[in-house]
Amino acid sequence: MVTKPDRLARSTAHLLSIVEDLNARGVGLILLSMGGERLDTRNATSKLLLTMLAAIAEFERNLMRERQKEGIAAAKKAGKYKGRKRSIDRDRVRELVAGLSPVAAARELGVDPSSIFRVMRETRP
Repeated sequence: MVTKPDRLARSTAHLLSIVEDLNARGVGLILLSMGGERLDTRNATSKLLLTMLAAIAEFERNLMRERQKEGIAAAKKAGKYKGRKRSIDRDRVRELVAGLSPVAAARELGVDPSSIFRVMRETRP
């Protein structure tokens, strides 16, 4: 039993392969979130409905991704999308590394040593 098909698989092909695998094992799949009705994939009509619903869900997901990409591109063009703020100040790292070991500098800043090594790699001539 599954509440929604998109909780079980990310694509129509993946969902249908799961259903086929379950059927081969003699197990049926029952979807609970069908407007108060259950969708039991052990019969042909329900399997057809499941295929159509999975295809529509995948289509909606793809549309959402396209809109997200367009929104990010527009925000970047407008200079409003800058990504995640850096967790450590590069200049402060360089100052600390000049007098301390990278591990001690990491301890001082409260970050993982790999962050210090990454900054050091980025700032090499």
